[in-house]
Amino acid sequence: MKFEEMLVFNDQGLIPAVIQDDQSGQVLTLCYMNSEALKKTLETGFVHVFRRSAGRLMMKGETSGHTQLVRSVFIDCEGKSLLIRVNQKVAACHKNYFTCYFRELDRESGEVVVRGEPVVE
Repeated sequence: MKFEEMLVFNDQGLIPAVIQDDQSGQVLTLCYMNSEALKKTLETGFVHVFRRSAGRLMMKGETSGHTQLVRSVFIDCEGKSLLIRVNQKVAACHKNYFTCYFRELDRESGEVVVRGEPVVE
């Protein structure tokens, strides 16, 4: 079976994609792709996403230069999500952290703790 035939897009025509750094294993972000974004990602080797807020396709890092070079693509057991391992250039997060997951819940206090420093000022 072809890769594209295994995918289950939601009723908005989107599929969630977890983006993970290939070297560190850190989860960088969760994004959504439509079929056009996925096709462009596979064709170019750089992650493209469908920006729901802007209603358009864009390459991750197209304005910042913080691109994501695709190393491998995995599909989950039900075809409902993707895991894309990338070589991240600089920061994945628009707040200039390497990962979008830089805030951690301290389960004892209920407070949120910032982990790490911005990689870009």
